[in-house]
Amino acid sequence: MTTRRTFLHASLGALAATSAAAALPRLAFGQGRTVKIKTRDGTELFVKDTGGAGRAVVMTHAWPLNADVWDHQAAQLSKAGFRVVTYDRRGFGRSDKPAGGYDFDTFADDLANVIEQTGVRDATLVGYSMGGGEVVRYLSRHNGRNVAKAGLVGAAAHYLLKTENNPVGIDGAVFDGIKQGVQGDRKAYLAGLLRDVFLDAKRPSTNAVTQEMIDSTLAMAMQASVAATVACVDAFAKTDFRPELAAVKVPTLVLHGTADIPVPFAIGKATAEGVAQSKLIEYPDASHGIVLTERDRVTRDLQAFIAS
Repeated sequence: MTTRRTFLHASLGALAATSAAAALPRLAFGQGRTVKIKTRDGTELFVKDTGGAGRAVVMTHAWPLNADVWDHQAAQLSKAGFRVVTYDRRGFGRSDKPAGGYDFDTFADDLANVIEQTGVRDATLVGYSMGGGEVVRYLSRHNGRNVAKAGLVGAAAHYLLKTENNPVGIDGAVFDGIKQGVQGDRKAYLAGLLRDVFLDAKRPSTNAVTQEMIDSTLAMAMQASVAATVACVDAFAKTDFRPELAAVKVPTLVLHGTADIPVPFAIGKATAEGVAQSKLIEYPDASHGIVLTERDRVTRDLQAFIAS
């Protein structure tokens, strides 16, 4: 099996990485319902609503996956009485795959449309990996409208690119290698990336990384368009959220694995330090894939935070 170090080197070798939401009609949602909603630019997003009459939770997903990565947490939180809304980002999963719009302003506006059309109020926004950036941009761009709390899980919500003033970041050539890998034998490349880097399969975890888990995440990744998968690498790598962290004015829970490769723990720690009302919970020796590999603990930590 390819090691983490050689995999990242292989990625390098492959190189040689608007305004407030429009007023749209609110939809009637019900328990267990799936529906497509239309965003301000006409893009349709696939939304799952587990129902529940309790506090609302809206969850955004990691690159290059879709809303299904949250299925375990959504089911458990729904059983506990919460209303859980998950959706596929534009370009991913069952949502439309337009030619453009793969920037965080558009992602935040899409999230605003999801919140508006599902009618949630006083929601907890939870962002996983790239989804953490969507949460931060929504809170800054839309002034935290209808949001009471935020959760950042393995979140790329600080600044991923290594620069002179961001030494904890990742070298830009890594992201260029990822883009080139996606544009080559995409399935083989993503299978290795998910196994060896995202899930870090050789690392012990509470829920073992099985071939079935790898196959499931790969199936999600292959539902995305190549254009969206590539464009989002630039979006999450090159967007500097540091100036926006002060705009996160709601209680915020940060969950981060100390052995996270794609979003190093130092970035998660810096994110927590930049948010005034944050609580950081470290997952010792855990990978980036904690939503799957530490799924029950993630669920318990989120549930306790949402209910508090």
